[in-house]
Amino acid sequence: MDASEHEEAQVLYSARNGPEIVQNINANVRKQTRWTFWLITAGISTTFGAAVPTGYNIGVINAPANVIKSWCNETIYETYGTVFTEGNLETFWSAVVSIFLIGGVIGSLGGAWVADKLGRKRSFLLCGFLLVVGGLCFQFTKAVSSVELLMIGRIVVGLAAGLTTSTIPMYLTELAPLGLRGALGVLCSMGVTGGVVVGQVMSLEEVFGTEAHWQFALSFYVILVVAFFVPYHWLPESPKYLFVIRRRQDEAVNELKRIVGRKVRDEYVKQQVEAMRKECTTDNQLECGEEARAEKSKERTLISVIRDPALLLPLVLVCALQGGQQLSGINAVFFYSVSIFESVGLSSTDAKFANLGAGCLNLFVAFFSPILMAKFNRRFLALTSCSMCAIFLFCLTFIVYFIDDVEWFSYASIVAILLYILFYQIGLGPIPYFIGSGKAFPKKITIFGTLLKPLIVLFSISELFEVGPRPAAMAMGSLASWGCNFIVAMLFTTLQNAWGAFVFLPFSFTCVALTLLLKFYLPETRGVHISQIVPLVAQGFRSKPLVP
Repeated sequence: MDASEHEEAQVLYSARNGPEIVQNINANVRKQTRWTFWLITAGISTTFGAAVPTGYNIGVINAPANVIKSWCNETIYETYGTVFTEGNLETFWSAVVSIFLIGGVIGSLGGAWVADKLGRKRSFLLCGFLLVVGGLCFQFTKAVSSVELLMIGRIVVGLAAGLTTSTIPMYLTELAPLGLRGALGVLCSMGVTGGVVVGQVMSLEEVFGTEAHWQFALSFYVILVVAFFVPYHWLPESPKYLFVIRRRQDEAVNELKRIVGRKVRDEYVKQQVEAMRKECTTDNQLECGEEARAEKSKERTLISVIRDPALLLPLVLVCALQGGQQLSGINAVFFYSVSIFESVGLSSTDAKFANLGAGCLNLFVAFFSPILMAKFNRRFLALTSCSMCAIFLFCLTFIVYFIDDVEWFSYASIVAILLYILFYQIGLGPIPYFIGSGKAFPKKITIFGTLLKPLIVLFSISELFEVGPRPAAMAMGSLASWGCNFIVAMLFTTLQNAWGAFVFLPFSFTCVALTLLLKFYLPETRGVHISQIVPLVAQGFRSKPLVP
């Protein structure tokens, strides 16, 4: 191995074979990395056909809340002769909104099974089907005067959201060549980011957020789903899924050639096929063929993945990132942002638009995510995001506590919020919660259904797990995110009323804990093949992924 090749080599640690020098696949792949027609088509179709509608359903529900609650109250009285008190109505509305989260949890748990049984591509089709069904429920709920149809629509789009966040990133990262894995994988999170903002805009009173048109606000996203599913029939299936899970090698190679295009050398295709062969068996020694067919299937159940000691640390990292991302305080920041904007002299309506502007800032930063993924290491982005979020949350606690005593603290709080959003976006998760304006929620936060797909987590799952256990890992990570989301939704209002400004401190401590965990146990995955990453985290908490 000459000097240039040695620069592209890495040390792998195996419990059985010890340290081993392996040439980094990135040395040859980097030259072959390029965007092709089918990569771009798959990215656009999945982003606008599933990710954007998922974000849309997150952002659309808050602004017209009062109008929809009033309709629900009248409909329940006309149907059942029951009059809700204000407290009962708030509880019912909380159930309507939070049932989205329950659907998300179920969809996340089913993501692993769906991805392996139906395939990555048909999982995308199922997401679109559920989104359309949910949109139709929203569209006709007012026409048939049925609050039940509204709740059915919410749980169905929740199911679609859970499936989307657990299967679409996996589909995209398995299609992408090594050099484009970051850029293509982040499209799903960018889509949800944009969908949140679009949903907020479409639900404004100036658009569809009125008593006469709120059903159009809830169902508008169906147009996107139908339009961007047009090329579905021609989209490629994941070659890794076909090769490793289904053992349809010839079909996998054909799909790989179609994805990479005609201009790519045969040597590159052979390298990719060889890399997939290494994932066909647990010990990466046997080649796919008659011998490999007799081996244990690479399709892994959720229970087998949880019980596997070699997957303990990767699962902890993924669940900690996704669950911790929900506990990082973005919901608290956006709740206080409206009152803070009002404290500097903005009206309630202007504060609502300022809050929307903060979301647009979030979306603007998200557009730079592919560049960040290509130029900076994952560890650097994750550690910077977590540590800076912890600092600004602590600063915000101090500022909000003394905001009535120091005049310029109102402006300092705005700066702290914007900087927090900026650093949150580059690592922990590109899509912050959008809490309804003070006008929509005058007394307390209603349970807000939303799921944030953290930027770093998308790559942690796809880059820490081989193809076999990857669907189960996606399901566990997504479940952690939805579960912590539900916990925060249930407890935040109570904690805010009891602690006031100090509600930021637990979130700050969560970011500190995440920073420490990632510092010691998260390996660098940028530009490194999965076969080189897995051995680094296979020894649980005894692993030393930061090898020289």
